[in-house]
Amino acid sequence: MATLVFTDKEYIEGLRHNNDAIIRSVYKKFYPVIARLVLNNSGTEQEAKDIFQETVLVLYHHAQQQQFTLSCALQTYLYSVARRLWLKQLHKKHGLYKLDERFTEDGDVADTASDVEVYQQRDQNISRMKESIGQLGEPCKTLLEDFYTRHLSMDEIADKFGYTNADNAKNQKYKCLQRLKKIFFIDKEGRTHEEH
Repeated sequence: MATLVFTDKEYIEGLRHNNDAIIRSVYKKFYPVIARLVLNNSGTEQEAKDIFQETVLVLYHHAQQQQFTLSCALQTYLYSVARRLWLKQLHKKHGLYKLDERFTEDGDVADTASDVEVYQQRDQNISRMKESIGQLGEPCKTLLEDFYTRHLSMDEIADKFGYTNADNAKNQKYKCLQRLKKIFFIDKEGRTHEEH
């Protein structure tokens, strides 16, 4: 079966219009790069999936903004977003951390691209994630967008939402992410195990 090839512009337009073929292609084409980054830097397969999911979420939110245009290759953009998210996570876990980047976004990742079942599962997951974000409600939806897509600092978020300090804003962000995860996984279980 021939693999569809899209330009970076087509990826952005496709995400903007929730095009299933584009969404599937994002997972097939770019996940191995992000997985390699995370796995080579003290991460687990699950953490790689989580970081990639957050990375796609950032891209998806940016793609919804008509004025958004890429200033670099899409792969470079996704890699830099994932790198920033993973560094933040590593910093929380281990303090200062230097990434091993022998496998950068241009690294050979063909060997990880063969697990079709894993990709099919991921394809379904991104659709569920979009629905879950829709169910999240306020202030969580805006708070997560402010942090991940508008890159507001915790101090700015605390100020905007009226939290007493950045730590309280951080706690709220954590609760929002947990809530998003819960909606996502309850929805997933509800769909895959109707009886449960």
